[in-house]
Amino acid sequence: MSIFIITGISGSGKSVALHALEDAGYDCVDNIPVNLLESLIDSLHQSGSEKLAIAIDARRGESIQELPAIIEKLQNKYSVKVLFLNATTDTLVKRFSETRRRHPLSSKNLENANNSLIEAINLERELLQALNEKAHSIDTSNIRAHALRTWVLDLVQHDNAGLTLLIESFGYKHGIPQDADLAFDVRCILNPHYDPVLRPLTGNDQAVIDFLDQQTDFHEMSEDICAFIEKWLPKYMLDKRSYLTIAIGCTGGQHRSVAMVNLITKKLKANQNDLYKGIEFISRHRELDNLNVKKVN
Repeated sequence: MSIFIITGISGSGKSVALHALEDAGYDCVDNIPVNLLESLIDSLHQSGSEKLAIAIDARRGESIQELPAIIEKLQNKYSVKVLFLNATTDTLVKRFSETRRRHPLSSKNLENANNSLIEAINLERELLQALNEKAHSIDTSNIRAHALRTWVLDLVQHDNAGLTLLIESFGYKHGIPQDADLAFDVRCILNPHYDPVLRPLTGNDQAVIDFLDQQTDFHEMSEDICAFIEKWLPKYMLDKRSYLTIAIGCTGGQHRSVAMVNLITKKLKANQNDLYKGIEFISRHRELDNLNVKKVN
């Protein structure tokens, strides 16, 4: 039985993720009490359910702090992946202001009824901190709903018992992804943006690839990043992670970082080192995915 537990900060996109999994054929349950989680999963397993997605968050208060222990118990019986959606406080404040929704922890049903929005967000972060440390996190601050949907479906398609290596491009001017475990800066490489012909293109286009291919620095940096990953990946694997996110950034996230992600992913996939056997690879491009620009696999 494959189980995805979707959690995270209110306003970060849990509904989008749950709907994506529902469209992918998962049985979906939203806002179940924590103390009913194990019995629900056991019951659905006995009834023949093979794929289950459950959204659960801090709207029921401090009981959410029991969830990490329950998940650890469930992982002894089932394949359980935990997806934690997050966003910056400024982004969350803007989203709640635009939708005019009340934050769940500002509810009159809780003792914290007089909390301001920022106080409620901070309280929720505190309640979910232990859970966040055990989950795969996605920072939704700078990604749109359609991009988040695509990313969630990518995770489902690569669901396995081993490690999934996510290699992501981004633009520094849009902020560093909070979900990155490792981040590399490729802004020191000559920028195709300053060539008027290349400016409207992306790192997926052959003309940009050819431009970067002529630069020694581009290839040396790709080799150095691959060598770093190969050296330290065993340590991360010993940590029993399900996902490791490697972020590579340039100024706008359009040219250099995109081409570097594609090149590194290609090199790692082609590596015959036993270290990479059983590892799944996902490459994604935050700024291009937001624009629905076609990716290169």
